[in-house]
Amino acid sequence: MGLEELAVRLNDSDYINWLKAGRCLLILKAALHPFVTQRTRAFHGNLLNQDSLLKEPCANSACRPRGNTLSSACRACSQWQTVILRHHRQRNTTVNWGNCFPPHWRTDHWELAKAYMPRGQGKVKGADQCDASALLNLISHCDCFHTVDLKVVTEVIRYRNELMHSCELCVRDEWMRHFQVALKNILRHFSHVPQMETAGRQMEEMLAADLSMQVSGLDGVDSVDLDGIEFDSVSQQAETSADSIGQWEAELLQERLQELLGADDGDDAKTQDIEQLKMLGGFLQANTDLSQRFSTELRAIKSLEARE
Repeated sequence: MGLEELAVRLNDSDYINWLKAGRCLLILKAALHPFVTQRTRAFHGNLLNQDSLLKEPCANSACRPRGNTLSSACRACSQWQTVILRHHRQRNTTVNWGNCFPPHWRTDHWELAKAYMPRGQGKVKGADQCDASALLNLISHCDCFHTVDLKVVTEVIRYRNELMHSCELCVRDEWMRHFQVALKNILRHFSHVPQMETAGRQMEEMLAADLSMQVSGLDGVDSVDLDGIEFDSVSQQAETSADSIGQWEAELLQERLQELLGADDGDDAKTQDIEQLKMLGGFLQANTDLSQRFSTELRAIKSLEARE
């Protein structure tokens, strides 16, 4: 039954576009995380070498964010706050202190990095656990990445947000063409990162694959062409198993669910998030295989709806 339902979903060309674009972002994330880890570790070490106060351990067990506010911090954690703000490339933006565990700023470069990321990163322990949005926002916000072109990065962030915030989980061919240009630009911009060459080939194969034919044998949905994007080679028939497609789909849906269920309590954001959760919950419930896979998340959604 699950395979049949997946086949029906993959007979929708716009849903295939959504899935392919999401898979490309997963590939991009995997390629970026070694580079991001190395750069943030070096940044953390440089900060410690430049300011002896940052080497002092936290002296106050109350140095914990309350919601998204960190106040009454000890001397050392207050200095970390000051330094974090000093190195923020977008000075007027909100810093998500709720992502962080301040007593670990001194010893863990990733607790520092999370101050430059979107909300909901509190339990994330490393770059390999982040989604593409978290890594790209870190690159965009922290000036240890000062050599990176903000326009190239923010363009991919914009497309990622449009993709993940799509209520119907669908994007059209025209959107895909623009998204592919943004991918080409970021691949070129990070061409010095060793993993990017492999990532480019993997994206190419993903964009060329006919996912509907791989799963169901139904009439194939035309693949979106590469619109002039240059890659080393083109594989028109990337072999993709139904299990793999289902795994990618689940990973993308899980990312969106975690983003919505882990949202903070800002009134505007909360109202919007709950409405999107309802629509996503409806999609999951309409597909038996997905409702079974995400049964825990669906119970959480129903609990939130009951409290409205």
